[in-house]
Amino acid sequence: MSSTTSNVTFSETSLKKIQEMKSRYPEGKQKSALLPVLHMAQNELGGWLSVPTMDYVAELLDIKPIEVYEVATFYTMYNLKPVGNCLIEFCQTGPCCLRGVEELIEYTETKLGIKVNETTQDGRFTIKAVECLGSCGSAPMAQIGTYYYENLTKEKIDTIVELFGQADFDPFKKHTI
Repeated sequence: MSSTTSNVTFSETSLKKIQEMKSRYPEGKQKSALLPVLHMAQNELGGWLSVPTMDYVAELLDIKPIEVYEVATFYTMYNLKPVGNCLIEFCQTGPCCLRGVEELIEYTETKLGIKVNETTQDGRFTIKAVECLGSCGSAPMAQIGTYYYENLTKEKIDTIVELFGQADFDPFKKHTI
């Protein structure tokens, strides 16, 4: 392992899972495991993908670091800098825009005192604008943690900020808004 990645390590359980994933593919095709390994890295190693983390993933998959960077920078599901405990990912494609998501993003920015791709000083909230999340029939919508919050309004944004701003907030639990 290189000196740039020596402080980045997966748990033994994750390393075994990565080896198992790599074994599913023919020799030289281990890059096929990149997307799930990046998800594992983001989940296990701090909630975002630092350059040393991406370099570590490249070493594990025996691919060039640039191959990891290309993928990580292409998909909005990967965070390339630290994010808040409550990551609000607003869908910004056609149907959501037609139903007012741009106004909701501006409202949320004003309410939290940050812009898209910024995190509040207390580390609680980050706002991202992402590509289609596939919930066009219930636009405008946002993903927080692993859940969708649909048919958003300014009042629902107020509830999200109040509820999710609490110290014991769990983004991986469904909250009724």
